[in-house]
Amino acid sequence: MSPMSPKSTCATVRELLTARRLYVLFQPIVDMPAGEVFGYEALIRGPSDSVLHSPLNLFESASECGHLSELDHLCRRLAIERFVSLDLPGLLFVNVTPETIVQADRPRGETLRVLQELGLPPERVVIELTEHTPIHDYGVMYEAVEHYRAMGFAIALDDLGSGYGGLRHWTELRPEYVKIDGHFAQGIHEDAVKRSFVSSMRDISHDLGSRLVVEGIESREEFEVISSLGVDLGQGYFLQRPSAHPPSDLPELAAVRCGRVPRLETTAQSLLRRYAPIAPDMLLTEVVDRFQQTPNQRSLVVVDEGRPVGLVWRHRLMDFYARRYGRELYTRTPVREFMDREPLVVALDMPLERISLHVTSQLEAEWDKDFIVVDADGLYLGVGAVIDLLRRVTELQVRSARYANPLTQLPGNVPIGERIDAMLENGEPFVVAYCDLDSFKPFNDFYGYARGDHVLRELGRVLSEAVDPRLDFVGHVGGDDFVLVLVSDAWEAYLQQLLERFAQLVPDFYDEAQRRAGGVASVDRRGQPCFFELLSLSIGVVRVQPAQFRSHHEVAARASEVKRVAKQLSGNSLFIDRRAADEDAEEALESACAERG
Repeated sequence: MSPMSPKSTCATVRELLTARRLYVLFQPIVDMPAGEVFGYEALIRGPSDSVLHSPLNLFESASECGHLSELDHLCRRLAIERFVSLDLPGLLFVNVTPETIVQADRPRGETLRVLQELGLPPERVVIELTEHTPIHDYGVMYEAVEHYRAMGFAIALDDLGSGYGGLRHWTELRPEYVKIDGHFAQGIHEDAVKRSFVSSMRDISHDLGSRLVVEGIESREEFEVISSLGVDLGQGYFLQRPSAHPPSDLPELAAVRCGRVPRLETTAQSLLRRYAPIAPDMLLTEVVDRFQQTPNQRSLVVVDEGRPVGLVWRHRLMDFYARRYGRELYTRTPVREFMDREPLVVALDMPLERISLHVTSQLEAEWDKDFIVVDADGLYLGVGAVIDLLRRVTELQVRSARYANPLTQLPGNVPIGERIDAMLENGEPFVVAYCDLDSFKPFNDFYGYARGDHVLRELGRVLSEAVDPRLDFVGHVGGDDFVLVLVSDAWEAYLQQLLERFAQLVPDFYDEAQRRAGGVASVDRRGQPCFFELLSLSIGVVRVQPAQFRSHHEVAARASEVKRVAKQLSGNSLFIDRRAADEDAEEALESACAERG
């Protein structure tokens, strides 16, 4: 696309303004703790076949041609009109160039008149000040900003950190919202400086009464880190790309709570295909027509009052119809007489591993079968395909192997965190047991790393054998630290048996002389000679209740604290955190010691 001359550019700008040939896209701004749409930023584009399609070119050209104010006001009107016509929820963030709102001859109250005309309260509109040019007179700008506030608008400062004097803008104008430039989101999971910057901006925003929005979130890792830093609002391609028809909700993010990334790839949610259901009284001839209209659909779900009551398989129906007199005899038969009355039905949040168990027991692992997905109330949502399930389970197994501990081949830190977050997401009680070896470093120093690695592999094996592999999870944090995530009702008995089994193995790890001595002579952390007793295992247990913790980071912090208490007890020890919310760890230790007598 060749560049235009200044004269033709100005003529094109004039033509676009006159014909209103501008297009509005909306990008959601997400309330990350709630996983919901908070509002939308309106983004303007020129015609796709023009060099003015880019908003940067469009506004620069309008400014050079003396049409910036006119363009700015037209963009506001178009954004408001489109926002209202789409009936979008939440707030509308409208970009406004600072130089247009400080112009002495600017039309006052025009934006408010548009809102009144379209029935949109000004309290639902945020004036987002862009940073393309410097502000020379803060007194005039402050007056203009207060003029908008008096009418009910909120103010946002855009792209903090990318333009002119952002921090001064913040202190002078005191906006209700501050948007951090996407530069600080890019690679934040690998950049401690960026994490520190965002944390500092979060603290300042709290002190100044602003709400922070981080722009440019483009990956899961960036989202996870930014969420964990306590930032409320986010925007970026990972959450949703700009669209002329944006979604009013984000079901794939609805489970996000205070920084947890939803583990959609581990539940039925990731397999969901939303197909329209059919009624029980639909005639078979109509069902055949429906299948012919959707050649790639293997099944149809029969729903009565929102709840699935059966499933009709394409191949069975077509085979039946192909029989002699099949069509003539049964064409007027209602589908309830032909449907499978015992289809596999799974909840939206059911883990894929559990679905896989159901599939192998009920559907005989036929690759061309489907299962029904329902919500928490048992209402129909869609279907999942067994072939998709097998593919996803395989992907998860490969991914788990990638993050496995190389010594024990148990899942490492990433899968452990993801499993705990998934359990928190499900809202069901579970138990986290943090296991740590006592006197392992002296053992390693005395016998060497090969013997130490043998102990760790044996402990990993014993841990895996001690729990229910269908329900429970064993992970290797690193070194001599292991984590169990337990759902089984008999978890306490499992852990007691685990301690007994490990105690039986310990003597075989030592040579005869050390077995007789009851330990090894080595040096402590200060280099002083010391005697260390035989290896023992300390387990600190945290019982996790729904809504008690917000992320695996909080669970890990509590588990580490409880494990430290367990390690202060002698020998193989199991410490279960039973303290009240306001009781500290030392009080818990005193209680534990008192219980032991």
